[in-house]
Amino acid sequence: MSLAAFPPEYAPLLLTAAERQASIETALRDWNRRDDVWLFAYGSLIWKADFPVQERRMATVRGYHRSLCLWSRINRGTLASPGLVFGLNRGGSCRGVALRLAAADVDDVFAALWEREMMMGSYLPRWLRCDTATGPVEGLAFVIDRGGSGYAGGLAEAEVLAAIRRAHGRYGACVDYVLDTARALRAHGIRDRRLDQLARRLTAPHEAAPRNPV
Repeated sequence: MSLAAFPPEYAPLLLTAAERQASIETALRDWNRRDDVWLFAYGSLIWKADFPVQERRMATVRGYHRSLCLWSRINRGTLASPGLVFGLNRGGSCRGVALRLAAADVDDVFAALWEREMMMGSYLPRWLRCDTATGPVEGLAFVIDRGGSGYAGGLAEAEVLAAIRRAHGRYGACVDYVLDTARALRAHGIRDRRLDQLARRLTAPHEAAPRNPV
């Protein structure tokens, strides 16, 4: 893999607690604090929602697609060997799961979510229309910031595979993250051909590479 495919190695600029709280308040500025709130899960939130969920609905968001388009220098990689994690990137559509949060849980859940997903502000929290079998709901989704330093758009498949195979961060191996997401999508009846193809290559005996945690 060409070293040019990796982002520059530097200490990531983490958002402060005050900056994360300000971002949450911006996201919730139109919330009346009485109604339940929906999230749109398209990656690890499908299989690792570490918070109370009142209802789950299969949902489709249009105008965005699921993509391994964000370098992960902490959760699933390191500065020297960054992994790749999912973001919603513009174009196409995305099948996922809409998660309903009780109004009483929103403050605590959002604080935990921002600590998990918004450590470096690599996503743009956006309210998107989520089409479900029982009607549309508006759900908060984490859309990739294409102008951010962590954006990893335009990588060749070989570069994506190499990054996933070698990366390991505080939450574990990047390859496990990708394969767990692929399994969760299949369990929910969601077909993502690109991800399925990637998963097959990651698990093929003749292509598998040893993991090198850093």
